Amino acid sequence: MRIALTSIVSGVLFGAGLALGGMTDPARVRGFLDIFGDWDPTLAFVMGGAVIVMAIAWRIVPRLAEPIFAEEFHLPTKSDLTPRLIGGAALFGIGWGIAGLCPGPGIAALVIEPAAAAIFVVAMLAGMAVVRLFEGASS
Repeated sequence: MRIALTSIVSGVLFGAGLALGGMTDPARVRGFLDIFGDWDPTLAFVMGGAVIVMAIAWRIVPRLAEPIFAEEFHLPTKSDLTPRLIGGAALFGIGWGIAGLCPGPGIAALVIEPAAAAIFVVAMLAGMAVVRLFEGASS
């Protein structure tokens, strides 16, 4: 129950931050990516705030004996760059540039603009299903 409550509170806080920062507005994201046109620096400030928070967290985590809201730490163990990772990152960036949304803001946008965001979320979920089908077929 504690983990579920922590997850819900974290998700709501994250979604509210995305909405407050304007990241659920595809036009704002496209404005950030349009560096030769009417550039909108808002996303840079949102990312900068996130980097500061994570820099502090990465300094604190090694000093903790155990996590506050979990049984154990779940830190990344892989550090290699694979073609699958690079291809996925490129596909993510292309989709983000075209749609103006990525998964977090897309889900948060369901609360603000359900019809437009639902199209993105359904397409995202369909893409995830297609990848799982191809990965299952190649195994």
